[in-house]
This record gives sequence, C-alpha cells and structure tokens, in this order.
Amino acid sequence: MNAFAKKILKKGRPSSMPKNIEPMLATLVADPVEDSGWLYEIKWDGYRAISYINKGVVEIRSRNNKSFNEKFYPVHAALQKWKINAVVDGEIVVVNDEGLPDFGDLQLWRSEADGQIALYVFDVLWLEGYDVMNLPLEERHQLLRSIIPPDNGIIKLSEQFDTSGKDFFVLAERLGLEGIFAKRSNSIYTPGFRSKDWLKIKTEKRQEFVIGGYTKNENTSKLFSALLVGWYQDGKFHFVTPVGTGFNTAMQKDILQKLKPYVTKSCPFVEEPEYNKPSRFRPSPPRATVTWVKPKLVAEISYREVTKDGAIRHPSFKGLREDKKASEVVRERPKKTEQTTQPAKPIKGISKPPKKERQTLLNPKEEAQTRNIGGHDLHFTNLSKVFWPKENLTKRDMINYYYQAAPYMLPYMKDRPQTLNRHPHGILGQSFYQKNVKGKVPDWIETFPYYSSTDEEQKEFFVCTNEAGLLYIASLGCIEINPWSSRTQSPDNPDWCIIDLDPDKNTFEQVITAAQVTKQILDAINVPGYCKTSGSTGLHIYIPLGAKYTYHDSKEFGRKIARLVHNEIPSFTSIERKTADRDGKMYIDFLQNRSQATVAGPYSLRPKPFAPVSMPLHWEEVKKGLKIKDHNLRNAIPRLKETGDIFKGVLGKGINMKAAIKKINSIFEMT
Repeated sequence: MNAFAKKILKKGRPSSMPKNIEPMLATLVADPVEDSGWLYEIKWDGYRAISYINKGVVEIRSRNNKSFNEKFYPVHAALQKWKINAVVDGEIVVVNDEGLPDFGDLQLWRSEADGQIALYVFDVLWLEGYDVMNLPLEERHQLLRSIIPPDNGIIKLSEQFDTSGKDFFVLAERLGLEGIFAKRSNSIYTPGFRSKDWLKIKTEKRQEFVIGGYTKNENTSKLFSALLVGWYQDGKFHFVTPVGTGFNTAMQKDILQKLKPYVTKSCPFVEEPEYNKPSRFRPSPPRATVTWVKPKLVAEISYREVTKDGAIRHPSFKGLREDKKASEVVRERPKKTEQTTQPAKPIKGISKPPKKERQTLLNPKEEAQTRNIGGHDLHFTNLSKVFWPKENLTKRDMINYYYQAAPYMLPYMKDRPQTLNRHPHGILGQSFYQKNVKGKVPDWIETFPYYSSTDEEQKEFFVCTNEAGLLYIASLGCIEINPWSSRTQSPDNPDWCIIDLDPDKNTFEQVITAAQVTKQILDAINVPGYCKTSGSTGLHIYIPLGAKYTYHDSKEFGRKIARLVHNEIPSFTSIERKTADRDGKMYIDFLQNRSQATVAGPYSLRPKPFAPVSMPLHWEEVKKGLKIKDHNLRNAIPRLKETGDIFKGVLGKGINMKAAIKKINSIFEMT
C-alpha cells in the first residue's frame, strides 16, 4: 500500500472485521446514464462473492451467505496468499481465451481443467482495521488498486472507466458482455440495499426464474426437453415459460443431478401449465411427460423480449444461480433512465489473459469424480486413497500429475502397446502386471493382438492413443507407465535403442560415471544420446532409431555400446545377463531392446519412496550431486513448464546405424 492509499485509509472508521455483510445491490435500468459524476464497470457474468481475509484465514461467502471455500478452491488458495487483512466484494467468473466471462462454463466448473477461474474484485469494505464503507467509491477504488496483487493471477482488479456511458455500453455489446454497471463516483457502500447510486444495464435481456419441473418428449434422445420455469408474484409461484434451448448434454446431466433431491408428485405452480398445448407456432406439439420439482433451484434465462400478454420470446438457458434464493425471484422491470449528453472519451480494451497452463483435473474434495476427456467420460474413484504414505500423496495427486504431464508424455506413448503395472492400493500394497485387456476395457480403447503360447489363445495389449487413454491407465492405479519402444504401425521396428544402467551394490555416483562414459562413446561415433533418470535407482540413455531397424538390430547395436562402456570401466560394471555372474556390479542392460520389453517411459511416476519421476535431463545435469529424488511428483510439472520437452530428439529421424557400427568396429580394432 502506497503513502497516498494509507492517507485515504485513515479516513475510515477504526473497527474490528465485520461479519456476514449483505452485498450492496444495483437497480436495473433500461439505458446507460450520460450525466457527469458516474463511473462505469463491466458487469461480470459470474457469482457475487464477499471475501473475508484475516491473518491468512479466508472465508468466501455467496450473495445468500453460503461458503464458496471448497467449491472455488483455487480462489480460496489465492486469497490465502494475499498478504492483507481485508473484506472485499467481487465476482467469481470463468473466463475464455479473450478474457470474457462464460457463465455456462462456470456452471459446470468442478476443477481447474474446466476453465480459467478468476475473482474480479470491484470494492473494498474493510481494510487493516478500518471500515471504509462510508468513503466515496472513488477513494475505495484507489485503496483497492493499491493492494491488488501485481502478478495478474486469479485475483484481478475490476477496472473503473470514466467515460461516456453510451460508448461503454456499445463496447460491452460488441464484446458480448452481459452488461455494464454505472456507479456514482461519490457513492458509499450500503450493505443489503438496492441503491439507485448503482445501476445495471444489460446488453441482452436476462431474468432469473425458478425451476418447477421439466418435460421429456416422446422419442427424444435428450435427457430432458424443456425446463418449466416461473417466478413469484404476491408470494405465489406462477408458471411463465418452458425453456428448451441453451443446454448441452453435460449441462443437462448437471441440472438433473441437482434437481433429483427436489422431485415431487405435485405441481408446484399456482396453476398447472399446459406444456402440451398447441400454438400457432407448434400446432401439433410432441407428446411429453413431465416431472415436477419443488421450487428450489434458480435458473438464469436470456430472452429476446416480453410480449404484451407477458409471454417470453426465445428463452434460452444460461445457467443455474446457486448464489440466489428461489423465494426472492420476481419479475425485474427495467426503470427509465434520464438521458443527457456528454462527450465520448477513449475506453480501454479488455486484454487477453495469460497463456493457459494446465492445472488440476480433479478437485480436492469429491471422492469420486467424472470428467469428459476427448469425448469420453472417465470415472475416477477412491481419490483420497494414499499411494505414497510417507509423502502423503494420493491417487488424486497422481491423476492430477498425469493430466498436467500428458502433453509431454503422449509423444512417447501414442500408438504403443502397454504393459499395465497396477498398484491399486499404493506403493506398499499388492501390485500386479496386466498384459491382456481383451474384453476388459471400454470399446473406445484401442488394443493390439498377441498370441499367448502358455494359454494357447489370442489376447490383446492396451494401446494408448490419446490423453483419455493415458488417464484411463492412471485410473486403474497404474503408477508407472510402460510403453513399448515400437508403435502398432511398425511393431517390429523400435523408435529408440535403450542403454539401461542398472546398479546392484554400486553408488549412484558410479551410475553417473557410467552415463558420462556412455555419452563420450556416443559422441566419438557421432550418435546422439538422451539421458533420463529411471525414477528408481539407475539411468536410461535413449538412442533415436526412427523405426528404421528391427529389434534384433537394436539389441545388437546396444550390445556393442554396452561392451565399449564396460571396457572403459570394468571394475564396477558388467554385461553378464545372469545376476549371479555379475558379482554385484552395475549391469549395462541392452536386452531391453527386444520385442515387448518395457521400461518406465519418459515423465512416468514410479512406485517408490519420494514419488520419483523418470525425468529427462540435460547432459550437464548428469554429474555428481544428482539424486533420483530430485525429480518427483511435486516439482516435475514446474520444471516441465520451464524447460519444455527436452527429450523430443529421441523421436527424430534416427541414426545411420551402419556408419555408427563402422566407427565402433574401428574403436575395437584400436583396442
């Protein structure tokens, strides 16, 4: 807070933090004002929220005083980091790529994967021991501007514009905003009062209605055909209109789930509506059944106009209003606004939000959640089950990691058969491998056939083709991801050759030394190599092949590299296949380069303490001091956002193996 703001703050009244403040309300008018002394704000299309922040303890309350703490947990977390003691008024919204609010997306929001959430703060009511509600709006906004976090994160300042109301309204219409506010610059904050010092002007006509039932037409595939909505008049619930547009399937599922507890046998309206009644527009309406519900849920409806007989033309569903009480919903009638002229002034535009980054898929509270990924409904259960006890990391944490890591992982998984390594009870529980998924996975999962000589029958591997497939694997409790080195398009031709440095009684420093020697040899034969931690005890070095060679070629090439490495450091390495023959030395494993053999893929988690990640490394990172636990579930995503995918060279055009072998042979001749 700057010195000027501190001076303003001292004009306030010293007091303890107020509680349960009812928000100040605006009066709906038909047109923007043009008088002097008014400031204009965007009418954000979201949920009104008053936030109480005191010594790091945060409480977010809705307009009807319900807690938003859990429902909008990222906002709550952001407010906890805001180093102030304050009560602020604002609007919680979900914004699109243009920075504009989308009330439909807000309705379906369950986690950060459902949209970019923000809190637009437009007023401050109490700050650092001072009640400032009696200060003029202009001064309250100066206080607010001085304390808003500068990082353009979830908490944002709702700007005020000193301009022409008409011009500002035209801009709001052009941008597709719900409307604007006009506020007297000297107005005080009056809790719970609908003031004429605050006016709201809507760009499209909207009205809140209460849902009293829904219909379903014969032979429809929709979950329901129309909502039957009404409002209160003189304390009685009157039917107004059916609303049959504005829904998608996800919205309909959400609405029915929320209506389910209120289903009743009796019609809640004063008079039962004739929902099958013919009209000049529909002389033969489809036959429909009706389900009545108690009038508890409020819906926001947009419409073209109200006819002289009170009918609503072209109603369309915009969303549920969980922040408003059904008993308070009455018809809103815009008041006339006196108009004067005022010269137009420039208006600031609305800037796009920062580039979207993947956040969490699953919210932190619901034990079972369903998410639509690429058109497929995935059901995630037992989300609080602890998978890493010492680190207190859960199945939810694991799935959220794979959701965020998916863009980096998919190039190394797409079209590759998988061996599933399932840990349904975490790293300390019983685990098992699963190869055959025939008849055990949804139809949209692709599979790859194989013949089991043991059982003498055809079986099928799981094939990951997209993000939904990756998250389905995670939902099965697969902590680690084990893709083939080849794809289904060329199953006998691997995309890479792997040198697996697998220590026995060795130190990790010796593993690092072996990796450095491997790099020196690859450099000598002009072959690129890409190193990653195994996520367990060793390191993996990948050599790009570009699917130009067979598994046999890859294995024999790997054997030659392994021999050269072993010749350089024979005191602590071995290329013997049998463990008993290695005498406790590090195994330079080249036999992973055979059909159906797998190792943990790039960016895969591992079922080990510290929740390590098989992390690609820059070669300069492969040095003394490196530890497997350096890269884990908690810190891997921030690293990936900073570095990007440094392993992508593995998927390049591939080496010239013939030329490389020629150079290897010359090295053997020299030795």
